[in-house]
Amino acid sequence: MTEPLRLLVVCLGNICRSPMAEGALRARVVEAGLSDVVRIDSAGTGGWHAGDPPDPRAIATARRHGVDISGLRARKLQSQDFDRFDALLCADHANLRDVRALAPAGAPAALSLFMEWAGLEGAIPDPYEGGEADFERVWQQVDEGARVIVARLLTPDVSVASGTG
Repeated sequence: MTEPLRLLVVCLGNICRSPMAEGALRARVVEAGLSDVVRIDSAGTGGWHAGDPPDPRAIATARRHGVDISGLRARKLQSQDFDRFDALLCADHANLRDVRALAPAGAPAALSLFMEWAGLEGAIPDPYEGGEADFERVWQQVDEGARVIVARLLTPDVSVASGTG
């Protein structure tokens, strides 16, 4: 049996974008019957919210789409994450820059934007200062990315570990 593909979604505080992306991706992986071959987690570049549940607006948005993220807890990105995960998928360019700065020398994990790793364009905007519509837009974006990632996982001869096909 081969090792599962381990994906870590990263945003700033791990209470909005990354838990929504984790939830969407996990839901799509389960739907596709890939739970045994893909592991998903999320983290933030900052530790302000460590131990906290996702933002109530993120929980409500995911719930409206049939995904429960209320049991997730924020955590700060750790140096061992660069060895434990195959890819760290960042919400936006600032997160990617920060993750690259935190990466230990020689760390094997691929570092990329979530959407680009999925083969799509764009960064995921932070909805924290916004309202329900902003959270809904983020959900639509991360769910689209999750669907594309799962479709690629189901396609033979596609390298998803590096985000290339």
